[in-house]
Amino acid sequence: MIHPTSDVQSKNIGEDTNIWQYSVVLPGAKIGKNCNICSHCFIENDVVIGDNVTIKNGVYLYDGITVEDNVFIGPNATFCNDKYPRSKQYPAEFMKIIIKKGASIGANATVLPGIIIEENAMVAAGSVVTKNVGKEAIYITRNLERIKD
Repeated sequence: MIHPTSDVQSKNIGEDTNIWQYSVVLPGAKIGKNCNICSHCFIENDVVIGDNVTIKNGVYLYDGITVEDNVFIGPNATFCNDKYPRSKQYPAEFMKIIIKKGASIGANATVLPGIIIEENAMVAAGSVVTKNVGKEAIYITRNLERIKD
């Protein structure tokens, strides 16, 4: 099912995949079967998404991102593909991010360029991922406690 308010330009959408309201999928993107792409998502051309993937609301997947099978990406998770972004200055090639089978990314997590999140790893909500996450690891960025004024 592709919701009528979404703009899906890709022909590479697997069977039983749902793409909800106000999402944009560019022509080169590849999305597997039985996926759920929630509302307000953006998927660029050089993105590959496997089977049985859930991408919650407000997630933008930019060029160079691979999401393998059975991955969960929580609402508003952020993925960066350029280490030194500048307006109107583009790298020759964008850095890759690979999210391997069965991994979960919590809400509002930020994944920096060049990161690999291994199989069945868990990234906690709100974390900033600055290094690769190992197989079945749990990655948590510790929150700083408020200092009294």
